[in-house]
Amino acid sequence: MNKKVLPITVALLIIGAITTILFIFPYDPYNPPHLDDTGSTSQGIQEVVNANNQFALDLYLKINESEEGNVFYSPYSIFSALAMTYEGAKGQTAEEMKSVFHFPDNDVLRPNFAAIYNGINEGSKSYELRTGNALWGQIDFPFQEDYINRVGTYYGGKVANLDFVNEPEKSRLTINGFIEDQTNDKIKDLIPAGALDALTKLVLTNAIYFKGEWEWEFDESRTHNRNFSITPENVVQTPMMHMKPGKAIFKYTDLEDLQILELPYKGDKISMLILLPRENLSVIEPSLTVEKLSEYKNQMWETDFEEIFIPKFEFDTKYFMREILSSLGMPTAFDEFNADFSGMTLETQLQISDVIHQGYVKVDEEGTEATAATAVFMVTIGPEPPPKPIFNADHPFIFIIQEQDTGNILFMGKVTDPTE
Repeated sequence: MNKKVLPITVALLIIGAITTILFIFPYDPYNPPHLDDTGSTSQGIQEVVNANNQFALDLYLKINESEEGNVFYSPYSIFSALAMTYEGAKGQTAEEMKSVFHFPDNDVLRPNFAAIYNGINEGSKSYELRTGNALWGQIDFPFQEDYINRVGTYYGGKVANLDFVNEPEKSRLTINGFIEDQTNDKIKDLIPAGALDALTKLVLTNAIYFKGEWEWEFDESRTHNRNFSITPENVVQTPMMHMKPGKAIFKYTDLEDLQILELPYKGDKISMLILLPRENLSVIEPSLTVEKLSEYKNQMWETDFEEIFIPKFEFDTKYFMREILSSLGMPTAFDEFNADFSGMTLETQLQISDVIHQGYVKVDEEGTEATAATAVFMVTIGPEPPPKPIFNADHPFIFIIQEQDTGNILFMGKVTDPTE
C-alpha cells in the first residue's frame, strides 16, 4: 500500500466512527441541549421542586422497607425519566403517575421542569453538574409527532433511532455507551443483557452527574479508622474523616432526636445535608416529609465546631423499580391489559415493562462524586402464547401403526378397555 494512502485511510475510518457515533447518539453526552423555559416562574419552579422532593422521601421509605444495606439513588433522575413517560400517558395510567410523582398540572410542570434542567446545566467553574434526557425509539415505529415535540422542547429528550427488532444487543450497547459518557464512565451496563427484544419500542433515559470539592476540605492525614456502630451490638472499624474547622462556620441544628449538619461545596450552590439521629433512623424516618425537612432547615444556624467526624464511603446501587413504583401507586402503567400510553402512539398498545435505576457515590476528603441514570422500557403488548396442549388418553381411542414416509397403515386398532 502507498505510504501516503495509509494515514488518509486511518483518518477516514476515525472520521467515519465519530460520524456514526454522532448520528446514533441524540446529542453530545457532555453538552445537553438548552430547553424552552418560557413561562417559568419562581413559584412554578418551587412547585416542581416540591414534587420531586416529596417523591424522593416517598421513595426512600419504600426502598427502606426491603433494603437492609446502603441506599443511594437520584430522585431527580427517576422523576425526569418518568416525567417524559407521563407525557404519553392517558386516563388512569396518567392519574396514577401524577399521584406518585406529585406532578403539578402540565402548564406548570413543562416550563418549570425546563427551567430547573437549564439551571442544572448552566455550568460552573467550581464544580461539575449536568443532566441529560434521551429517547431511543424503534426506527420504524409510528410515534405521535406532538409527543416527540413536547418531550424534546420541555425535557430535552432528543430522539435517536435504533433497531431493537433486528439488533437488540447493538442497541443495548449504544444506549449504555451514551450513559457511560454522560456519567464519566461511572454507570456501566445500566441495561443488562437480554433486557431489549423485538417487543421494545422505546427506551427513555436520564443521567445526572455531579463532582464537587468541599468548601472546607478534610485533611487526609487526619483520617483514621474509628468505630462505626451499625447497631449497638454490631460495631465496625472504618476510615473516618476528621476536621478541626477553625474559622470555618457550618449551618447546623441540634434537635431533641436529631442533629443536622450542612456541608457546602465550592461554588456556594450545592451542599450535603447530614441527618444524624440520636439513636437510630427509625425514630425520624416515618415523619420525613417536604414540610418537615423545610422545618428542620429553618432551624439551622451558623455554628462554630470544635471537631467534625464523617466516614469515607464509596458504593454502587441498582434498583429494578417495577414493583417499587407499582406499590407506590402506579400499577396500571405496568399492566398489559390496562396501560394507556396512547399519547405516544395510536398504532398499538404500549406498557412499561420495567424501570431500572443505577447510582454511584464517593465521598472523601476532597469532596463528592455522585452520578445516577434511569431507563424506562416501553414495550408493545404481544399476543399471549397459545397454551401448551395436554394429551390424556383416558377414554377409548383408535391407534394406527404406519410407515412414516408413505403413510402406509401397517396396523390399526381401537382401545376401549386397556385392562382386558
